[in-house]
Amino acid sequence: MGEADKRNKLDESPFAFEVSKDKKVFIFWRGKRVTILKEKVSDRFLERIRNTDQKEAQLIMAKVTGNFKRGNEKNKINNCYG
Repeated sequence: MGEADKRNKLDESPFAFEVSKDKKVFIFWRGKRVTILKEKVSDRFLERIRNTDQKEAQLIMAKVTGNFKRGNEKNKINNCYG
């Protein structure tokens, strides 16, 4: 896994997922739904996650969800420059 989880946040297993009957994948972060994958994207996700261990699965879900937690970082950058 290398440098992907330097602070070991994925050891807490914050991500989970569910698959619906129509093969939509719902990804949750700490119990809150953050992403829905459909069609080819959900198929690719399920293929990638099929034979992984828990930590690797957490990393895959983190990458798929992207930066959904962002929001106040822009204010921090603006405060640094002005």
